[in-house]
Amino acid sequence: MSGHPLDIAVVGGGLAGGLIALAIHRARPDKRIALIETGGSFGGNHRWSWFAGDLDPEGDALLASFPQTVWPEGNRVRFPAYGRRLAGEYRSLASRNFDATLRRLLPQESIMAGTRVERLSETGVELAGGGQLRAASVIDCRSAVPSPHLTGGWQLFMGRHLRCDSPHGVIRPVIMDASVEQPGAYRFVYVLPLGPQDIFVEDTYYADEPRLDRALLSERIAAYCAAHGWSGETVSEETGVLPVVTGGDFVAYRRSLAVPGVALAGARGGFTHPLTSYTLPIAVASALAIARNADRAGDELARFVDRRAQEHWRATRFYRLLGKMLFEAAEPELRYKVFERFYRLPEPLIERFYAARSTRLDGLRILTGKPPVSIPRAIAALLGKGRPLVQGRQQ
Repeated sequence: MSGHPLDIAVVGGGLAGGLIALAIHRARPDKRIALIETGGSFGGNHRWSWFAGDLDPEGDALLASFPQTVWPEGNRVRFPAYGRRLAGEYRSLASRNFDATLRRLLPQESIMAGTRVERLSETGVELAGGGQLRAASVIDCRSAVPSPHLTGGWQLFMGRHLRCDSPHGVIRPVIMDASVEQPGAYRFVYVLPLGPQDIFVEDTYYADEPRLDRALLSERIAAYCAAHGWSGETVSEETGVLPVVTGGDFVAYRRSLAVPGVALAGARGGFTHPLTSYTLPIAVASALAIARNADRAGDELARFVDRRAQEHWRATRFYRLLGKMLFEAAEPELRYKVFERFYRLPEPLIERFYAARSTRLDGLRILTGKPPVSIPRAIAALLGKGRPLVQGRQQ
């Protein structure tokens, strides 16, 4: 492909990059696209989940070709003093199915997994070890990186796909089981029944420091499974250290990563839910918007994506405010009370919250009533600068 100019080079084959490439190909099959990923597969080792109401019909159509696990009978949450069944349909997509579908739907010449990139420019991509791809537009969807320009905390997790020796008996997902021990962080267990004997169990923390202790999380997953009578073979595992952004200088953040004339998109570009770290609904919306503007020249497309990023930052200010309350006002072992209170609110409000589409009235409902944190600590949190988001460490 290096001998012929591309129309668009998408660098980074994770969720955002893969969806952008597919959306452009669906809208403009005449475009010459390359989807470039360092790893051997697209999407890495992840599982993405969302509520059915998070996507509009156009978004549903974009994801329709991907095999999904669907739970039409709703989901559950559990807290020390409260439990609830929610009616909303829940869906999930595994990265292996994401990879296989992209390879099936995109032109073969567009698939460039296992390809390391040395640098990006407005005119193309320089590959590691030599070689260059000329492109009219370049979109940077590489992995997000921690930054001192942003403040906040961390969401750490380990997930395990277990194939049980016998049926596990779980019918619907448990989005949050916070009835577990709260060891100095907001901790919950996330459970997805993938089949009669297959179950996905993830131990998640909202913590001040980005230290992921694999051995500890593995032990806690094993203990949770044993307590529920689930035993069997581990099919796969995944881990993650995700920033939970509560503030900072977003312009300086994007400027520190931007390459002139290159569109900066995906989580790296700030297109995430600041508090929940959910990305799929936002990634779908961004992919569709970029596909509708695929004829823009490289620098013009970069400015278009930058404007969308700035609009997204402004639109999600409320979630960063709540994040400050969670990390800087709530006592670590009592942070679960913030979510316990939130899950007593009307279900449509909860779904809009996860889709990052909360209304002003939603905000008032969330903030009305007795706060789950002390007033002095809340004031101090609002006046404080927050912790810089620096590189996570794993053990």
